[in-house]
Amino acid sequence: MITRRMFNFPAPRAFRHPFFEIDALQKEMDRWANLINSKRSFGGLNAGVFPSLNITEDKDNYYIRAELPGIKSEEIDIQLNGRSLTISGERKTELSEENLKYHRRERDSGKFSRGVMLPGDIDVENVNANMVNGMLTVKVGKAELAKPKRISVN
Repeated sequence: MITRRMFNFPAPRAFRHPFFEIDALQKEMDRWANLINSKRSFGGLNAGVFPSLNITEDKDNYYIRAELPGIKSEEIDIQLNGRSLTISGERKTELSEENLKYHRRERDSGKFSRGVMLPGDIDVENVNANMVNGMLTVKVGKAELAKPKRISVN
């Protein structure tokens, strides 16, 4: 009697979405990137993790909101280069750490730098930033070319 095992045919498997393997590969690459980034840090803070931020937009502006608890506005450096925005600074500890024994340490101190690419062209003359209760908001105006245009039909 001839069986499937004799010819080393793979067993039939359930239908998978066509992009299943690509999604699995992407998740594995993300896992490795996070592992590498956790090893590569600036003064203890992981680049890409701090500060947490959101980027939103409306018709005229992009808004970058970053959580920077305990950092004063004069200690933050914001740079625009083309469509790239970089927020950097240093988070300092208030306590002397010489005689402390940590049971849990989730808030590191040290220098940080977080760069993001904005989705469209910007107006460098129309940029402002403000800080309220540890929340930094950077408002970046869109270039006229990046703004949506309404076209009427005759």
